Amino acid sequence: MNALYNEISTALQDGKTKTVAELVEKAIAEGLPAEEILHNGLLAGMEIISVQFQEGEVYVPEVLVSARAMNAGAALLKPLLAEAGVTAVGKVLIGTVKGDLHDIGKNLVKLMMEGKGLEVIDIGIDVPPESFIQTAVEHNCQIIACSALLTTTMDEMKHIVDTAEKAGIRDKVKIMVGGAPMRK
Repeated sequence: MNALYNEISTALQDGKTKTVAELVEKAIAEGLPAEEILHNGLLAGMEIISVQFQEGEVYVPEVLVSARAMNAGAALLKPLLAEAGVTAVGKVLIGTVKGDLHDIGKNLVKLMMEGKGLEVIDIGIDVPPESFIQTAVEHNCQIIACSALLTTTMDEMKHIVDTAEKAGIRDKVKIMVGGAPMRK
């Protein structure tokens, strides 16, 4: 494996956005395949950060800084990946439920999903159930991911499931729920 991939991974883990972008540009200039740069450099680094986060070795700020570095590198690769015909392995709709304005957890999950090769459509915060369903149908999403931080808004997740059933798509999509109230 090219040593440049390890440099990209390490810089990403250290949250060095500018360095990651420079190294990705260097890898592109050397003619390394965009898909390999993505998987062996950027995603490899995010995978290490993900494990460290799960094990309590790094915290949300470090994950966000690494994610910013990954996004800088991924933005450079996006046109090359499209040219090469690399497509997403699936499509996910993600949003924070109606009445909740929190998005840090949602944004982290979005980054992790993108890091695994999924196309993620982020519909933001304070999203009513109907918008989740309508957007999922419009974009042919296989997964609907709902986020809530407040215990007062977690009932909205059931409303999303009920709305999916009424719309006749419940058997066509997986519905994921997450956030602090889900820990109970």
